[in-house]
Amino acid sequence: MRTLRIYNPYLVALSATIGGMLFGFDISSVSAFVDNASYRQFFNYPGSTKQGGITAAMAGGSFLGSLCAGFVSDKLGRKYTIQLGAIIWMIGAAIQCSVQNVAQLICGRLIAGVAIGICSSQVPVYIAELSPKQIRGRLVGLFQWAVTWGIMIMFYISYGCTFLDGTKSFRLAWGIQMIPGLLLLLTLIVFPESPRWLAARDRWDEAIEIITHVQGKGDIENRDVQIEIQELREAVRIDKLSEEVTIFDLFAKGSRVRTFVGVSGQVWQQLTGMNVMMYYVVYTFLMAGYQGNTVLVSSSIQYVINVVMTVPALLFIDSWGRRPLLIYGACIMAVWLFAVSGLMAAHGHWVPNVGNNPNIRWIVPEKPAAKAIIACNYLFVATFATTWGPGIWIYVSEIFPLKQRAIGNGFCGAFNWIFNFALAFFVPPAFQNIQWKTYLIFAVFCIAMATHVFFLFPETKGKTLEEIDIIWSEHIKPWKTANADVTELAANRDLAKDGKAKEVEHMEHTATAAPAAETEPKV
Repeated sequence: MRTLRIYNPYLVALSATIGGMLFGFDISSVSAFVDNASYRQFFNYPGSTKQGGITAAMAGGSFLGSLCAGFVSDKLGRKYTIQLGAIIWMIGAAIQCSVQNVAQLICGRLIAGVAIGICSSQVPVYIAELSPKQIRGRLVGLFQWAVTWGIMIMFYISYGCTFLDGTKSFRLAWGIQMIPGLLLLLTLIVFPESPRWLAARDRWDEAIEIITHVQGKGDIENRDVQIEIQELREAVRIDKLSEEVTIFDLFAKGSRVRTFVGVSGQVWQQLTGMNVMMYYVVYTFLMAGYQGNTVLVSSSIQYVINVVMTVPALLFIDSWGRRPLLIYGACIMAVWLFAVSGLMAAHGHWVPNVGNNPNIRWIVPEKPAAKAIIACNYLFVATFATTWGPGIWIYVSEIFPLKQRAIGNGFCGAFNWIFNFALAFFVPPAFQNIQWKTYLIFAVFCIAMATHVFFLFPETKGKTLEEIDIIWSEHIKPWKTANADVTELAANRDLAKDGKAKEVEHMEHTATAAPAAETEPKV
């Protein structure tokens, strides 16, 4: 009996991006409880360093997961690697909901983090390798949208659980995290493997069947299908000429610049300060003078904004382009961050603690200023959700050639997580010691990243993954890539190669013909 297979690229993306929901669940599973009485009492009132360690454990595990994900993905395939991540996630969630002490909580979050590292690096690769180029940005962007849904859903689940007495509040919330892991594991069964991974292993019949269904709705004579197969054959042929890829190959000549761009893009996403807003949103509202349940309800609004404002990016990223999205997004986020730091500095003052929480030592008592700070926070989240949120995951999944894609994406993702880890440790002491200046630091980072993107990040909108590889090999200036005719460049390059090959062949023929002429008998 033939196995059920669903080839609709939107359904494939929706299923795979449950892997992004895991990341979102993890973020708000902590943020809703950092000021919860039962949580603080059970874990012996964690200070800034201990709370930073609890929060950072997930990012530490994600760093490890991202580093090994590429190698596992190249061996098992994209789909099975993501399913392996789902299993690891459920194990981590089970350890967290049965927690007895801080050490077990950190262990559970570390294991769950490994799963997030695997899924966050390989889900975008899986979707990018399956998607038609016309909608690839939109479909890969669904990963970030799933993250925002996960953040919002888990926050409201956690908020509801805070009304339960004792440890039931956080145990139930952390146990519910197993549900999306199970959904991810089961739904992927009916979806196909990446055709590019199959082609790289000479499983061409399966690869062509998948491309035919995804690109041509079953019509193998479809022009897009034929072009895709032809480009894929050429990419696989070139890859076969090289040895098995290692991390060191990412720094070889011709690869190191795109590796630097991918790594710096992931690092910059963390240095926008967005995850600081998510992990410690409760701290921000406490500094703005809000108390009790009002803090959780008000802070949850930004999670709704995060979900809603990701939609414009999904709808228009394939027409807007990647570069404008990242450049303008960074500049606008800088404006909101400068505004928050300025308002806090001008209208706030130092206090020994806020609500008996010694990790917070700055408060803004003036309500108009406090409301302006909250408004800037909301606007910052809206800007990130439309730009750098989905943008960088899409971009990094596109820039590597086939042979390096899984390892390169995992390697770059690892830097996202190691900076996530560092910032989780940095922010509680920063709020404690430099207060409003914390926002000023991230504002300066946003200006720096906008400049970096302009000079080093080429445009990838509307191009096949193979055409993007040509942009790098031809060293086109990034600010000129939006209008570059990559098809003509590829044709000229192929003509040059053919001419050189014929020249070499002629020289070899001449060299072999000369000795033959010398040995002919004289008359």
